[in-house]
Amino acid sequence: MLEDIIGERKQKLEKWRAFGDPYPPRVKKSDGAKFLAENFSKLEKTKKKISLDGRVTSIRDQGNILFVDVQDELGRIQAVLNKRETKNFSAVKASLDAGDFLSVSGTLFKTKKGEKSVLAKDALIVAKSLRPIPKEWFGLEDVETKLRKRYLDSIVNPHVRELFRKKNSFWRTVRDFLMDEGFLEVENPVLEAVPGGAEAEPFVTHHNALDEDFYLRISLELPLKKMLVGGFEKVFEIGRIFRNEGIDREHLQDYTQMEVYWAYADYNDMMKLTEKLYKKIVRNVCGSMKSKKGSEIIDWSKPLKKVEYFDLFKKYAGIDLAKASQEDLKREAKKRKIDFGPGDGKGRLIDLIYKKTVRPHLVQPCFLVNPPVEIEPLAKRIPDDPRRVERFQIMAGGTELGKGFSELNDPIDQKKRFEEQAALREGGDKEAQMMNEDFVEALEYGMPPAAGFGMSERFFSVLLDMSIRETVYFPLMRKEKHA
Repeated sequence: MLEDIIGERKQKLEKWRAFGDPYPPRVKKSDGAKFLAENFSKLEKTKKKISLDGRVTSIRDQGNILFVDVQDELGRIQAVLNKRETKNFSAVKASLDAGDFLSVSGTLFKTKKGEKSVLAKDALIVAKSLRPIPKEWFGLEDVETKLRKRYLDSIVNPHVRELFRKKNSFWRTVRDFLMDEGFLEVENPVLEAVPGGAEAEPFVTHHNALDEDFYLRISLELPLKKMLVGGFEKVFEIGRIFRNEGIDREHLQDYTQMEVYWAYADYNDMMKLTEKLYKKIVRNVCGSMKSKKGSEIIDWSKPLKKVEYFDLFKKYAGIDLAKASQEDLKREAKKRKIDFGPGDGKGRLIDLIYKKTVRPHLVQPCFLVNPPVEIEPLAKRIPDDPRRVERFQIMAGGTELGKGFSELNDPIDQKKRFEEQAALREGGDKEAQMMNEDFVEALEYGMPPAAGFGMSERFFSVLLDMSIRETVYFPLMRKEKHA
């Protein structure tokens, strides 16, 4: 039983406590398992003394000799402790378990079997593990357990640690690229009086000092556009946003998003910039210009084609958006057994049908451009066709991987669209945008023509062909029930 194992380990803890501190405040600086493995021949010849710290993953007891595998973040190497040469040998042997953190110092050598090893002259337990690591006890086959106790998953599976190093490379690529292009990174508040910049249901929280309710932001957009009003011309933010919506393979309630805004540019300029960015991300994360989505190979090496929203809607949904009324769309949604609410307007109906009929066909990377104005209340209309807006989505793998547009900077048009959204919200559409008088007032001072773009960590999960929850170290989950 687990309780018996924990009891035995506590006894060993007390044995070691009689010898030394099982949780010392500091240890010798480690050379690292990866460094030792890569420089083994040189260090073995010079007999230079080295230090190694890490978690014990296995112990093979040969009586007067212990063969111990020690793992740190980047690698694993064997430490050999023996009664004749290792100080503290008896105390370590009596107290050591797999899962403990061990600090050793000594020289490098190869065993008779040719295994690269550290011959330990000194050895100390520096953090006693009271619970067995998963492969000793219950394994980690259950997905919920893996996500809830991700730290255990990354002990057992080195590829999990590699996953999060790739995720670091993903965001570092974004940041470095934009800064090299002259964009300024900024930070804006997470709490907002009025949520805006996206169609999503927000989380509400109470501010005790001000005795007012605020919303967790659902987008980074509106404060960044106010910065364009204030004289900045190229700004971006990478930060957390929060949407009180459902969980599925592509959606989380709190996640990291990047948004970038560029004065005196339009959506054509932004398409050129983001294509360069995405190709650089793919190469840095995937190591090539190809990724996978199930059995499909997605080729990012070719130029991204522009495909028209209206044309694809007619092709795959069989609906001419230039002529379809709200009632026509409701009938078509019912035919396809697509659920919609009584307060859903034309834009919401178009989007629901699009997701069911058009989006799955967009497997190879492309720009989906110029959708109807009803689905994008913050984008600028196309001058010679006011039914459509200057918006693009980067599509691949049958999903959206980023969205940008020529920003609406006409305060009168913007106010009218907010009023239309507010009416939809009053009619029961919880994701419709609220009236934001403060943002309209900022536009009334004048915002230069600009383009904006947003992408989230969904892109990373699609590149790795994983659910987005699996690419978050600690995803939000239902509270665990304890017996």
